[in-house]
Amino acid sequence: MNSRKVQLASFDRLLTIMDELRQQCPWDKKQTIQTLRHLTIEETYELGDAILENNLNEVKKELGDLLLHIIFYAKIGSETKDFDIADVINGICEKLIDRHPHIYSDVVVENEEDVKRNWENLKLKEGNKSVLEGVPKSLPAMVKANRIQDKVAGVGFDWEEPYQVFDKLKEELDELQQEVNANDHDKIEAEFGDVLFSMINYARFLKIDPESALERTNKKFIKRFQYLEEKAKAMNKPLLDMSLAEMDVFWEEAKSVAINTKGEAF
Repeated sequence: MNSRKVQLASFDRLLTIMDELRQQCPWDKKQTIQTLRHLTIEETYELGDAILENNLNEVKKELGDLLLHIIFYAKIGSETKDFDIADVINGICEKLIDRHPHIYSDVVVENEEDVKRNWENLKLKEGNKSVLEGVPKSLPAMVKANRIQDKVAGVGFDWEEPYQVFDKLKEELDELQQEVNANDHDKIEAEFGDVLFSMINYARFLKIDPESALERTNKKFIKRFQYLEEKAKAMNKPLLDMSLAEMDVFWEEAKSVAINTKGEAF
């Protein structure tokens, strides 16, 4: 791996390039914090895709794209004299030191859960009015639910055992079915949300990231369906002209092909 000297030199090189682009490139000169926002979100999702695919070369590239955005925001902040990259870095350094008193002070912790509880309590002492104050409003609903549950668990508002969460999930499923039978669409939607929230909570107890789990299933479904499409095309038969039983043959075949070639079902 590169030495600290090489790492610092590469960071300085990026800062210099950013200065040059901001001065000379018509596109870069026009950008604002607002215009970069949606691009940053897109880059974050691309990093997420690379991580899910365990493509470390792509992870490296996407981290570079995200780092560029951070440098870009800091450059704009320096132009308005609100902050620069040193303020950004020193700010996170101070936060890390303050929120790790078990490393930089005399606080003793026993495990990861102690660390998380200390983290949330320290944020409240810093002036946050609610444990949930730091959950971004624009997060996708599934990610937001996971963060909400994780944060309240950090201050002790949590189930004690996984089976309790599973029992709650079954209870929510029963309530959903009751509303389905009653055919009340608004209540069905509310109960469906409760089921999803409970599923996400159960995933947390199983040490599973629900977003990653669902995306894994998305990718698996896409591969199987595209296999089905390829087989239908080879038969010169549109999917709309195939029966569900005919399609199911290729669907099961897709699973068999995946097991034989990769050792896991797609």
